[in-house]
Amino acid sequence: MALGIFGLPIPDETILTFAGYLVSQKVLQLIPTIITSFLGSISGISISFFIGRILGLKILIKYGHFFHVTPDKLEKTKKWFEGYGSWLFLFGYFIPGVRHLTALIAGSTDTKYSKFSLFAYIGGLLWSVTFILFGYTVGKNWMTLIDQVRNHILILVLIILISLLLYFFIKNILSKKNN
Repeated sequence: MALGIFGLPIPDETILTFAGYLVSQKVLQLIPTIITSFLGSISGISISFFIGRILGLKILIKYGHFFHVTPDKLEKTKKWFEGYGSWLFLFGYFIPGVRHLTALIAGSTDTKYSKFSLFAYIGGLLWSVTFILFGYTVGKNWMTLIDQVRNHILILVLIILISLLLYFFIKNILSKKNN
């Protein structure tokens, strides 16, 4: 779990769902499985946070211009994280790719560790419990359901992204009209 959260291409949701299946088959026990997956997830996200804290800002300042990252954009990102980061830490686990980046960015933007850990750790627990219970509930049909989720996750992520873009676009237009 720690390596998957850190960013290695490990199918975390599939592992958690399979663990839930193993709990349903009495191969594993529920509480130790949840605790173990939770500890793995918070280990990985904490390592990512501290890598972001130690190296992130230095790398962004040195190489950010290659990716059009300017000091102004970094400051805007920091302010955005201060306002909305808690929700991203909490629910970012459920969005593939996002969970890998939130901790790095949070560490890079000097987000307080106490705020980050409170929300990210609760998110890690919710994420672990959700997929383990999902695997437990679906039992032997878990692989079929995982395939269905994978087939539709891109559509769901696109709907969320389009909704967010539309929200910020409308908000931007309304703020320009008020100025």
